[in-house]
Amino acid sequence: MGVPLYQTKAEFFRTLGHPARIRILELLSERDHAVHELLEQIAIEPSNLSQQLAVLRRTSLVVSRREGTAVVYSISAPEVRDLLLSARRILVGLAETRTDFEDELMVPGAR
Repeated sequence: MGVPLYQTKAEFFRTLGHPARIRILELLSERDHAVHELLEQIAIEPSNLSQQLAVLRRTSLVVSRREGTAVVYSISAPEVRDLLLSARRILVGLAETRTDFEDELMVPGAR
């Protein structure tokens, strides 16, 4: 008997449950990035970035390829971008109904 879909979904969302991983996926949703480009955009140590990328690779959310001396990452499924955009819409909607929540979100144009 296989794992119930709700358990698989819970594991998927746990994978997304780290701010650095979300930011990596946001950046990769825009375009492919080399590791050094990700480091420039995300304020974390190189070893931490490597760990977060490893988690995303293990779950097949990102794939990597070598281009010369650089390792370039890309998102493996375009639906991930849709999921991130949906999350943003949900959060903006929540911010519109809760003024105390807007300050926590820091979402441009939420007001």
